[in-house]
Amino acid sequence: MDLNKALNISAAGMDAQTMRLRVIAENLANQDTTGSTPGADAYRRKTITFENRVDANTGTATVQVKKISQETADQPLRYDPSNPAANASGYVKTPNVNSFIEVMDMREAERSYSANLSVLQATRTMLDRTIDLLK
Repeated sequence: MDLNKALNISAAGMDAQTMRLRVIAENLANQDTTGSTPGADAYRRKTITFENRVDANTGTATVQVKKISQETADQPLRYDPSNPAANASGYVKTPNVNSFIEVMDMREAERSYSANLSVLQATRTMLDRTIDLLK
């Protein structure tokens, strides 16, 4: 395999996992964000979808972000009549973010990023050794 292709594949994987970590961080940052008007929706959890892409220059399959979307699941209600977002019955829509799921997704993304980084570093080492041999 061409070492440049290996570098491109690893870099694309790292880019995709970086975006995934950003989405997870946004979800965690907004896990307590409710609406600001009575009956308003709270923050909706975002999800990320990946797709394979063939790089036309190198002919290799890489990964990229296909789309970032919002979950459409019902938002849990919490009784809090003093909240400005409470409806007439005193219930507030809360975000559908589960911090346990987000932390597990974060660990998976970190491991995937780390694996791609290891491949990148190994490829770089091979390139460095090849250059040393050519000297």
